[in-house]
Amino acid sequence: MGKSDGGMMTFGGHLEALRKMLIRMVIVTLVLAVAIFCFKDEAFRLLLAPGSSDFVTYRTLERLCASVGWSLHIEPFRIELINTELSNQFLVHVSTSVYLALLLASPYVVLELYAFVAPALYESERRYSVPVALAVYVLFLLGVLMSYYILFPFALRFLGTYQVSASVVNQINLSSYISTFTTLTLLMGLVFQIPVLSLLLSRLGVLESGFMRHYRRHALILVMLVAAVITPPDIFTLLIVSLPMYALYELSIIIVRLRERRG
Repeated sequence: MGKSDGGMMTFGGHLEALRKMLIRMVIVTLVLAVAIFCFKDEAFRLLLAPGSSDFVTYRTLERLCASVGWSLHIEPFRIELINTELSNQFLVHVSTSVYLALLLASPYVVLELYAFVAPALYESERRYSVPVALAVYVLFLLGVLMSYYILFPFALRFLGTYQVSASVVNQINLSSYISTFTTLTLLMGLVFQIPVLSLLLSRLGVLESGFMRHYRRHALILVMLVAAVITPPDIFTLLIVSLPMYALYELSIIIVRLRERRG
């Protein structure tokens, strides 16, 4: 069923295979979402952890500074979250469960997508696609981890504790907290795809390592502009985001150069 006389899958067969693949992906995501929904305390303990001065990033930073003889003490703080709508906590619980489920299901989604497109690839393209798919996922995961452990905690601390007057108390809405978390996480996951995007553009003949080396200074300015858009307005957070982004640009130059040498 779904194959032509020549053994090739028909258009209807491709649609049926796509339908089954999407159903499997949805089922896996829903199962994970239900599991995460049931483990509410553990999930939100993880999500809300950056809102306290006891978070691992702050403690690690203090220990690192102490190991090199620097004195750094992060003042105790705790971000107070509120809810202002009757059904909002339940809706946030549901949406967050789905978001985390998509994140956890992403390796399976990548495998399913690869299995779907692999039969249409040449043998050389198939060998090339496996490391590319793996690199996409690993880089996305690194971006997510950087957002959770570095970008989001410092952004939250700056914005959540900033006051124009001591008489104005910050009370952050739960929806605002989760929205900022998911937005920054997704953006950093996408930003970390710079090496993969550079490699693909190089294979298409659009990008060359010489061009990238020549415009290093321009790239640095562009990186800082992008970092300024996706980070809160403080120099420290801007730097800790700009540095890895520019490092990814330099890594992209190396990757493109290696591809050019191999032809």
